[in-house]
Amino acid sequence: MAENSSTIITAQQHIMREQKRFPGASGEFSFLLSGITLATKMIQAQVRKAGLTDVLGEHGEINVQGEIQQKLDVISNEALVHCLSSRESIGVLASEENEEPMLVHKGSDEAKYAVVFDPLDGSSNIDVNVSVGTTFSILRKPDDVAMDNPEQWVLQPGSKQVAAGYVVYGSSTILVYSAGNGVHGFTLDPAVGAYFLSHPNMTMPDQGKYYSVNEAYRDGFPARYGDYIDRLRSGVLGRKYASRYIGSMVADFHRTLLKGGVFLYPPTEDNKEGKLRLLYEANPVAFLAEQAGGTAIDGEKRILDIEPTSIHQRTPLIVGSRVELADFESFAQTN
Repeated sequence: MAENSSTIITAQQHIMREQKRFPGASGEFSFLLSGITLATKMIQAQVRKAGLTDVLGEHGEINVQGEIQQKLDVISNEALVHCLSSRESIGVLASEENEEPMLVHKGSDEAKYAVVFDPLDGSSNIDVNVSVGTTFSILRKPDDVAMDNPEQWVLQPGSKQVAAGYVVYGSSTILVYSAGNGVHGFTLDPAVGAYFLSHPNMTMPDQGKYYSVNEAYRDGFPARYGDYIDRLRSGVLGRKYASRYIGSMVADFHRTLLKGGVFLYPPTEDNKEGKLRLLYEANPVAFLAEQAGGTAIDGEKRILDIEPTSIHQRTPLIVGSRVELADFESFAQTN
């Protein structure tokens, strides 16, 4: 049912209403998600002040990815860990910034969920005022996994996600999430301090007019990716596509979700396994794309079917509208 344009619904109200669909719902899931919304409000407050306070620049440490941590990476990570570790329903937290997953509320029968996140995607662009974001994935502990084995809590295929989403810190702060019943977007009103439903039941257009890829690395892509880009430019799909690339995955995917088209992050000669992290970047994006009517693959198979083998596993990603992805799969099979 479409929302009445005059109805004001906060993210928390929407989450609680959605939770009623689950038998025996106790409020634990909505309380878990409130930890994410609180943390992202704290992060956006710091992002808004970037340049006025000492939050820009390098922190001076190298994270597990071999990347130089930015000050805002650390601040964002600390905000999410602080807000989520106080939720008794959470047993495991895993972050891009930490080598190993964290076990919290050890031994508690209430601890049923694992949350995996990238606290600040695109943080290397923050000093030039480019949109950045937070991605998150929520998984339920498998019944046959021991409480004290946090790695096995999160090493599940993306199809097992209970919910996933992201926040874009741009001209406005927007939370986009799905708990398996469509995709919904909420815009933060900083004057009130609450997220309000602004994009109910988001759907990705069946076809777009933009492709998004870092073409500076085209010479290192497998040949079929460059040939596919040429197809998009040539008008084979009934229109000539234009290029749009921001360099922040969350922002590039957000545009693709709203406008359609395709976002590609192929493997390269230097990164043969791809660059994006499967658990907390590709899986949340793929979950949202499919819930919105789109498709997400690693170049050959469905992203959500990949069985992960490590916390920081990487993958190629091609995600977007059905027309573009169907054409890519058909083209790739013969080239």
